[in-house]
Amino acid sequence: MVNYKDLGLVNTRDMFARAIAGGYAIPAFNFNTMEQMQAIVMAAVETKSPVIMQVSKGARNYANATILRYMAEGAVAYAKELGCEHPEIVLHLDHGDSFEICKDCIDMGFSSVMFDGSSLPYEENIAITKKVVEYAHKYDVTVEAELGVLAGVEDEVVAAESHYTKPEEVIDFTTKSGCDSLAISIGTSHGAYKFTPEQCTRDPKTGLLVPPPLAFDVLEEIEKKLPGFPIVLHGSSSVPQDEVATINAFGGKLPDAIGIPEDQLRKAAKSAVCKINIDSDSRLAMTAAIRKHLAEHPDHFDPRQYLKPARENMKKMYIHKIVNVLGSDGKLAQC
Repeated sequence: MVNYKDLGLVNTRDMFARAIAGGYAIPAFNFNTMEQMQAIVMAAVETKSPVIMQVSKGARNYANATILRYMAEGAVAYAKELGCEHPEIVLHLDHGDSFEICKDCIDMGFSSVMFDGSSLPYEENIAITKKVVEYAHKYDVTVEAELGVLAGVEDEVVAAESHYTKPEEVIDFTTKSGCDSLAISIGTSHGAYKFTPEQCTRDPKTGLLVPPPLAFDVLEEIEKKLPGFPIVLHGSSSVPQDEVATINAFGGKLPDAIGIPEDQLRKAAKSAVCKINIDSDSRLAMTAAIRKHLAEHPDHFDPRQYLKPARENMKKMYIHKIVNVLGSDGKLAQC
């Protein structure tokens, strides 16, 4: 058993309370590689922001669960090395699909876990979430649950269509499950193709797709039911069109990739939404920089040559999200 506090990590409880009171959201960035981890830490330190480093089931399978845990421990030391004496870094399991994987992560030093029972029958979702909560709270680990279904594809999470969270269910669900935060469905979606062209309109000037707005009426009803309760948005990458254009210009093929407009995410962050998940944008920033570098330097074969600009491009993207979208810059309890 590894206690996350011995690794220098924190759980989400205090940072979420401050975010709700302050009208901003904590960035939750998925990571699979060292370069992603470095970029996240550099951005968080530079902006003095709390940060959640997320590990998906797919990331655990790709990079190894033990390695990722040690990377998170290293992230705390790296933040201090960069000059942040009191970093606030959460190691979070994203989309855990069983009690067993949640328990395994808690035992390995994760400070926060998500049990995603959104595809299960309502009562079964409650029962397993409650079981995760009871185990996690023994070690002061916080638990995120999900109610409602997001469409799209992310790692091993796949859903053909979304189902909005039902506001009338949230009080019963959170009370019976005991979860610390709740991921809801209000129109966000997983992956780089969050909407089909048929779901969107087209800007007559640019020809670019314009996605449908988020269901803020549903969010407002949930806020009324759960005043002050931490709400989470998954599938909230904005799919920057400049990165998509770079990828396509250098041999990629991402037609009609579209994400969530950043102004809508900023609006959500000013509400009870205190955690916003961003994954695809990091992948796009990394891939765009690598494609461009290799096209411009066909003689390069050292991974460090193309991963360095990829890391810098991700760092730039993370800083932009923290400062201009989520508003979490300068929000560390102590620097």
